This record gives sequence, C-alpha cells and structure tokens, in this order.
Amino acid sequence: ADMEQLREELGIDQWLVFGGSWGSTLSLAYAQKHPERVTELVLRGIFLLRPEEIRWFYQEGASSLYPDTWQNYLAPIPEDERSDLVSAFHKRLISDDETIRLAAARAWSVWEASTSFLHQNADFMEKLDEPEAALAMARIECHYFLNGGFFDSPNQLLENIDAIRHIPTEIVQGRYDVVCPPTTAWELHRAWPEANFHMIANAGHSAFDPANASALVAATDRFSGAKSGA
Repeated sequence: ADMEQLREELGIDQWLVFGGSWGSTLSLAYAQKHPERVTELVLRGIFLLRPEEIRWFYQEGASSLYPDTWQNYLAPIPEDERSDLVSAFHKRLISDDETIRLAAARAWSVWEASTSFLHQNADFMEKLDEPEAALAMARIECHYFLNGGFFDSPNQLLENIDAIRHIPTEIVQGRYDVVCPPTTAWELHRAWPEANFHMIANAGHSAFDPANASALVAATDRFSGAKSGA
C-alpha cells in the first residue's frame, strides 16, 4: 500500500492516522489491514464507499437539496445517459478529447465543492475549478467508485471493525453534511461504540467548516495530551 511505503520511507514505526471523507475510507481500510501500525484514528465525514452512499451524492438524493447546482453537474451528460451518472462521467473523464475530459472534471469537482460547506465557500469552489486539480480528483474518485473501491464486499469496512475495535478513535461528523450524510457515521458508531462519536451541530462536510475544524483540533489534542487553544 502507498501508505505503508510512505511510513517505511519516513522510518515511522507507528502513527496516528487522520482522514476525512474519502480519507476516512482510506484510513479505515489501512487500519484494518495494518492495525499494528496505527496508534489512534481521527475520522471526519464518514464515507464507507457503499453503493447507497455513492448513489445519494452522485445519482439522486443530494440533488433535492441543491437543485440549482445539480443542473450544472448534469450539464456534460446527455439525458439518455443519466440513469448511471458515475459510469457516464467515467467515460468522459478518460476521453481522448481534452475538452470533454475537463468539462466533466469541472462539473464533478464543482458539484462536490458547492455542497461541502454549511455555507458555500467561493474560495474552495474556485480552487476545485482549476483544471488540473479538478481532473485529478474526479478521475481518482470516479475510478474507485466505479470499481466499488476494489473491496471484497460493499460492507467490508463495517464487517472488519473487529480488527480495529481496540484502536482509540475519534469520529467527527457534521450534522448538515450533504456529501457524506450523518447516517453513515451513525452506522459506524453503532457498529463501533468503543470509538468516541461527535455530531457537530453547526457544520457541513468540510474539515474547514469552523465547527468541524475546532472539533478536529480538540480530537487530535486529546491524543497528544495538549489542550485546544493552549
């Protein structure tokens, strides 16, 4: 795994693993594969890469909350291909035509950026509107989504909780997270009550929403023995 290669290259025996959204998926998968290397976990905006989670954000669900932005997301895809948007985007993201690739990448990335904060963040949307950043993010995400994360089963991360049940863990979830709805984090919490669970009242998806940021700093500080604001 890339993370193991990085850990070995840095000469680190064990480490705290911190990840949000897609990063929470990777963190859980890594910890379950290499539990002896993980001292603690800090997870935010839980995404378990199950079909229903992908369907909610990229096919139908979140669209009902952001109908205006959703229209921009749909724009690169002909109506007769909209029954499977992830596949339709994937076809365009790997197109030989740069114009087609970039239009799909921009629509995919701006959709995510537009829905990530409790209040839309123009700076973040502009950053993900940059062609190279948009294409890199969209192609990686779409490739893994289309292949179910290369997991053995859709519920792999929940099924393998026993492998990491002993690892001290903080789960931070924005109450108004549209990208990774709280129901997923709640299911993880129910399967793993040993982990500390924090539902953040005034926050959306992004780690940079102020309430999420404060909770994540506090969670990390708890493992360092420090106090927030010290």
